[in-house]
Amino acid sequence: MVHADFQPITKFIVAAMLMLCCLPAFSNPVQDHGRLQVKGNQIVGKHGGPVSLAGMSLFWSQWMPQFYNRDTVAWLKKDWQITVVRAAVAVEPDGYLKNPEVEFEKACQVVDAAVAEGLYVIVDWHDHKAEEHTAQSVEFFDRLSKKYANVDNIIYEIYNEPLKVSWAEVIKPYSIKVINAIRKNDPDNLIVAGTPTWSQDVDVAAADPIEDINLAYTLHFYAGTHKADLRAKAQKALNAGIALFVTEWGTVEASGDGAVDRESVAEWVQFMQKNNLSHCNWSIADKVEGAAVLKPGASPKGGWADKDLTESGMFVRELIRSWGRRE
Repeated sequence: MVHADFQPITKFIVAAMLMLCCLPAFSNPVQDHGRLQVKGNQIVGKHGGPVSLAGMSLFWSQWMPQFYNRDTVAWLKKDWQITVVRAAVAVEPDGYLKNPEVEFEKACQVVDAAVAEGLYVIVDWHDHKAEEHTAQSVEFFDRLSKKYANVDNIIYEIYNEPLKVSWAEVIKPYSIKVINAIRKNDPDNLIVAGTPTWSQDVDVAAADPIEDINLAYTLHFYAGTHKADLRAKAQKALNAGIALFVTEWGTVEASGDGAVDRESVAEWVQFMQKNNLSHCNWSIADKVEGAAVLKPGASPKGGWADKDLTESGMFVRELIRSWGRRE
C-alpha cells in the first residue's frame, strides 16, 4: 500500500514514465548521433555504432516547391517520425541552371528546417547529366559547404542518378572535383557519391573507390522493378568494403507509377535492416502517380490526415514509424 502522502508523487512518476514510453525513439537524432562518419562499410554515429536513418525525399524542387518549408519538415518529424529529409534540388529543366538563386534558397530552407528540428538533411544535386554541369555543381556545393560547414546535420549528395556512363572516365572524375570543392570548406561531413546506371552499379564503384575520409555511395531501387539481382550487387559492394546510402527508393515501379509491391518492399526492408542502411522514400508529392505519398491538393504545410495519403503514403508512413521504434 502507498502512503497517502506519496500518492500524488507516485502518480506523477507513473504519468511521466508513460509519456516517455510514447515518445518517438529519437526526438533529436542529430543530438543523439552527432556528425555521421563512414567506418568500413558502415555509417556510424559519435557512439561508434551503426546508424540507420529512415525518412522522406522531397520531389523535384522546381515542380513541387510548395513542400520546401519548415511546416512540412516539422510535420514529417512529428507525425511520420522521420530522422532524415532529402531536398532534391533540380538542375534541369527549369531548375538550378535557369534559376540558381531560387533553387539554392529552397535547399537552404530545407536545411534550416532540418537543423531546427534536429534532423539529418541530404542536399541532393538532382541531375542525370551532372558531368555536363560540373562548373555549376562545384559552384553550388562550394557555396553550400561554406554556409553549413559547422552543421552536423548536413549530408551532401553530389550526383543523384548518373545514366549508363563510365564510372572511371566520367562519374569518378566529376565526383572528385565536387568533393574537393566541399572539402576545402567542410572537411568532415558525410558526402554521398552517385553510381552508374541510375545509382545501381554500386559494385562498379566499389571496385574503384574514391579516396575520401567520409564518403558513402548511392544505391537507388524501386521495389516493383528491382529485385534480388540488385541486392546481390549491393551486397557485393558492401563486401568489398564501401558504405551505401539509399538516398531514394520507391514502393512501386521504376517509372514512379504502379501499385505498391509489398512483397518486394519487405525483402528490401530486410536487406536494409540487416546491413544497417539508411534510406529516404520517394517522394513528398501530390502528383498523380504511384510513388507520390500525397493525394492531389494535400496541404503544403503538413497536418495530413489518412484521407490525404495515397496507398504508398499510408504504407511508407507506418514503415518509417516502425523503423524509429526499431532503433
